[in-house]
Amino acid sequence: MMTDKQTQIIKPYGDTLNDGRVQISFSLPAPANGVGEEAAKILLRKMGFEDIEVCNMQDLSSGFVHVIAYVTANISVDLSKIKVNEIQKLEMTMEQIDEFIEQNVGRELNIIGACIESDAHTVGIDAIMNMKGYNQRYGLERYRMVNAYNLGAQVPVEELLEKAMSLKADAILVSQIVTQKNIHISNLTKLIELAEAENIRDKMLFICGGPRINNELAIELGYDAGFGHNTYANDVAMFIAKHYADKRFKEN
Repeated sequence: MMTDKQTQIIKPYGDTLNDGRVQISFSLPAPANGVGEEAAKILLRKMGFEDIEVCNMQDLSSGFVHVIAYVTANISVDLSKIKVNEIQKLEMTMEQIDEFIEQNVGRELNIIGACIESDAHTVGIDAIMNMKGYNQRYGLERYRMVNAYNLGAQVPVEELLEKAMSLKADAILVSQIVTQKNIHISNLTKLIELAEAENIRDKMLFICGGPRINNELAIELGYDAGFGHNTYANDVAMFIAKHYADKRFKEN
């Protein structure tokens, strides 16, 4: 909904533009009966929602229920006032990026990746690093101008940094999938703090990724960049390549 040329006010919608309809799902430690349904409605009203319709209740186990409801949110947001720190993604193929590195960096890039500490989920780092890649985008192991080293899962940060230094890494890629109790924040912070303590923070790029990570969070934690959902190897490769191309240009 446009109010004038300077603002762009929008609301969520379901059937009709700006009707404010939202679908919400959550779990409650309550029975899957009328009491649980009323508890859900009371909570939703306290959140400020109106026109509440509980459309599904699933009994999870004794005394626990999963609720799906449709509600109306009478709030809006002005898109014109939103500023985010996003990474500009360039739609370039593997071949184009290899050529860019060769012409603008002048050497192969050493990139090391891992899931650190207790995180055992390699799906994210494998999608970026492994030769086969993901969703028709090849991984960094297939790039002609990239030496990719995938250390896998549950890698202690001390081991990751030691390996990165021995390989003279240009970039460290860290994937964090497990986010319960913000363990991903603790793990990512530990890596940066140790890198700073060892005086190697500025010797290479530090990049993190995962389902609850974005560039803004990554910068806040001390990383050079953060990649969340809908990220592929070419996005990461081009960010790294552009950094070292700019660095080479400044040095010359």
